[in-house]
Amino acid sequence: MPAIKQASLPGIGYIDLQAFGIIKRSSTFGAAPTSVQGDKQMQASTKTPEQRNAELTDLVVRLGLIALLAWFALKVFSPFMGLMVWAIVLAISLYPLNEKIAAKLGGSNGRAATVLVLGLVLILGVPTVLLGISLIDNALDSYRSFSAGELRIPAPKPSVQEWPVIGPQVFEAWDEAASNTAAFLREHETQVRTLFRDALGFMGSGLTTILAFIGAFIIAGIMMAYAHPGASSTRRIFVRVCGPKTGPELHQLTVATIRSVAVGVVGVAFIQAVLLGIGFLFAGVPAAGILALVALLFGIAQIPAAIIVLPVIAWMWTAGDASTVSNGIFTVYLLLAGLADNVLKPLLLGRGLAVPMPVVLIGAIGGMLSSGIIGLFIGAVILGVAYQIFMAWVDEADVPEEASAAADGE
Repeated sequence: MPAIKQASLPGIGYIDLQAFGIIKRSSTFGAAPTSVQGDKQMQASTKTPEQRNAELTDLVVRLGLIALLAWFALKVFSPFMGLMVWAIVLAISLYPLNEKIAAKLGGSNGRAATVLVLGLVLILGVPTVLLGISLIDNALDSYRSFSAGELRIPAPKPSVQEWPVIGPQVFEAWDEAASNTAAFLREHETQVRTLFRDALGFMGSGLTTILAFIGAFIIAGIMMAYAHPGASSTRRIFVRVCGPKTGPELHQLTVATIRSVAVGVVGVAFIQAVLLGIGFLFAGVPAAGILALVALLFGIAQIPAAIIVLPVIAWMWTAGDASTVSNGIFTVYLLLAGLADNVLKPLLLGRGLAVPMPVVLIGAIGGMLSSGIIGLFIGAVILGVAYQIFMAWVDEADVPEEASAAADGE
């Protein structure tokens, strides 16, 4: 019998216990003892209880120190945990695009990552910062005017009444506030102050989140620049923890699952939002851009687009000024665009994975409900890995059954 130096877990592989000092490298439990090994075993059997207690104490101290070190390391790293998780997700999702850019720049991952990150920062970061600063300045000016009793609310435009579903109610309340601003503010002073504070807090939080997201993009760029050594290190970690057979498989599954969710959930939601936005725009629906943004958020959250599409179609037929033929064409288009995710998601989500598509989808939805947007990726990866480990454990039990069935057949 071979020497026991590793702990075997079904479906996972081997965890080396020698690294923790739990089993010494000279241990040969179950092996045929040589003369030297027989002497060592004889010495071990003659140890006094005090010596065994001392060895047990040493083992407990070592394990305690390892646990304490891990706890301190986690505590120090915890403020950056969310940022690093987002950076890893972005790096894995964008790396295929980075490779295409690198091929056009002479094969340099560093230059490609720099170009990609700078482009994304310029496209997303600069407008976001300018818009955030402008919104905060306007909100502060409005709050100072409100505090001084000089705030004036402009009258609503007649087109506000044409907003889907909420148009008449918003127009009535807005018109009342504009016709007698001072009385309206005195009557709702507490609510207005609370609204201003909440709005400022929301804008500040949103700006901080976007800046953190840009920071995650920058860190993801550094990861993509050193993609090959980083992938090698990650693969070695998987092999060390899960064994030489299962480790590479789980490493590949993790990377493929993140990319599958990025394309199958976020990508499909973006495509559907663009299709609906084009339809809203050409149909003359008010606030088409806002409705398209809401459709994008609903798509990521796996909420049916029909919640947006059906009220818009009702508005087109009841309050719109287009012809019957035009309304009919846009109705068919919006219905098809609203159902596009039912066709695209099975095609893109879970493609090329060893895990069934429903497992990835359930993990993504459950992760988002428990941890927000980042949970889309974490939940899908965790459930996918758990599914693979469980099925590996089940398959191990099938081998003796197949062998016995073959023997019975003979």
